[in-house]
Amino acid sequence: MIAQFADPAVFAVAAGLLGVMVGSFLNVVIHRLPIMMERDWAAQCAELRGEPLPAFEVLSLARPRSRCPQCGHSITALENIPVISWLLLRGRCKGCAAPISLRYPLIEALTGLLFAFVAWHFGFNAAALGAMVFVAALIALTSIDFDTQLLPDDITLPLLWLGLALNAFSVYTDLKSAVIGAMAGYLSLWCVYWSFKLITGKEGMGYGDFKLLAALGAWLGWQMLPLAILVSSLVGAAVGVALMVFARHGRNVPIPFGPYLAAAGAIALVWGKPLTRAYLGVSL
Repeated sequence: MIAQFADPAVFAVAAGLLGVMVGSFLNVVIHRLPIMMERDWAAQCAELRGEPLPAFEVLSLARPRSRCPQCGHSITALENIPVISWLLLRGRCKGCAAPISLRYPLIEALTGLLFAFVAWHFGFNAAALGAMVFVAALIALTSIDFDTQLLPDDITLPLLWLGLALNAFSVYTDLKSAVIGAMAGYLSLWCVYWSFKLITGKEGMGYGDFKLLAALGAWLGWQMLPLAILVSSLVGAAVGVALMVFARHGRNVPIPFGPYLAAAGAIALVWGKPLTRAYLGVSL
């Protein structure tokens, strides 16, 4: 069985199938984790004020079963097959015909494609398996940040520690580079944050961005941080200008930075070393 997975094509297909199933779970994480965080904050605030704790329905990543937010129809196993069920249902709830967001199958398909790609790129080894976890976390963080402008510690901090743990065995870089990368990633954006705040009196980004860049540094090493910051800044600036020009997005409306950091981290994971070598070659 292991020998079969060593074949690049077989491993890529298996990883893609795993990816669409993981993508289905990521949809649950993206939807429920911010709600769970808000409820936890509400409970903490009530406790500090000495008020009765708010009564919320039990909600976790496992309970209750997925259901339509409009009519409460419980999603059956046949209605929960990644991508396929959305197509068969024509993007509508079986109970009330309410539209089901296109984002659900897109997240599933994207996760499957990226899992297959990193499996093909790295081969059947620890680097590929770690890259799948890395990609899944970045997809969840990107979607949550777009929706809520939050980067949950429940994802960024385990991602950071997992990067350090893998690089204790030099999976992506050596441990020294990973530790320095985690520290430099956090401190670099921390300095930008406070410099901007002292000059303008406004907060330019959230603490979640510091932690995400620290996680990228833990996975990729400090050497990849300049590339990650450069790529994320260029993409973020381009998207921001496009939103202001074409969507009349006001300058004072905040734009989440996490998705651009996540995209830059994924690029650096796969192509970081050749891109850095090419840049240094040109600059010299």
